[in-house]
Amino acid sequence: MSTRPRTPAPGTPAPGKLAITELADFKARRQPIVMVTAYDAPSGRLADEAGADLVLVGDSAAMTVLGHDSTVPATMDEMIVLTRAVTRGARRPLVIADMPFGSFQVSDTDAVENAIRFVKEAGADAVKLEGAGPTLTRVAAIVGAGIPVMGHVGLTPQSATMLGGFKAQGRTAEKAAQLLDDARALEAAGCFSIVLEAVPAPVADEITGRLSIPTIGIGAGPECDGQVLVWHDLLGLYEGRSPRFVKRYADVGSEISRALEAYAEDVRTGRFPEEQHTYAMQEEELAVFEEALEDVRERG
Repeated sequence: MSTRPRTPAPGTPAPGKLAITELADFKARRQPIVMVTAYDAPSGRLADEAGADLVLVGDSAAMTVLGHDSTVPATMDEMIVLTRAVTRGARRPLVIADMPFGSFQVSDTDAVENAIRFVKEAGADAVKLEGAGPTLTRVAAIVGAGIPVMGHVGLTPQSATMLGGFKAQGRTAEKAAQLLDDARALEAAGCFSIVLEAVPAPVADEITGRLSIPTIGIGAGPECDGQVLVWHDLLGLYEGRSPRFVKRYADVGSEISRALEAYAEDVRTGRFPEEQHTYAMQEEELAVFEEALEDVRERG
């Protein structure tokens, strides 16, 4: 008889909220799962309206939103604020909060306390942790506290330095086998899903076929049960070099720049605001106001 902990269902979901148990059904019927990152209420709402199944409030916000060079500087307080905003916008998708560096590495107790903060203070439906190994007890502890956990193996940005940089993982037979072992261990610890990042497609395919829980790929080929991309990457909002696995669906950054330049030019040349952008005042009220000003001038 299996001793694998059962992934707990979240508390009573809001009307229309995707049930976490439905993700296993998606995998069974080979219905691809759509996941995207978001960092505020508008992006959460737009992801919802577009039909996303999962919304990840990624610690990638440290780079895309907060201007850092890596994900490491993101703090719990910052991630709480961003997650709280996203949950106000995303109604149907499951909102998954990325646990930032330092929020779960120290101890199982810290991991549980910070995961609870995401649920209680920010309204998250689940949390995501990077890595396996020591992370396994963290996953089991958080799941034991009744909070669903998404795992993450392959390229794990929080530990990119130890991995030799932002490079694909599992490209040798030995390392591919380790990734499979890690994914299985995370499933056994209670994860409801696992992100596979920058993993060779055949390896991701094998892992996906050997797990009963869904895999979400990012640079891991088409055979994963779902896919995720970073909001700023797919919309052309991120200034830095995008990874190989990114597909840009729009160049929103250029359009924003064009609009801001046009606005600045209109202000400097007096073309904005026009009459249609201003508010009028009743003539009698304006007369009273001007009379009051005249009294002030006479006294002063």
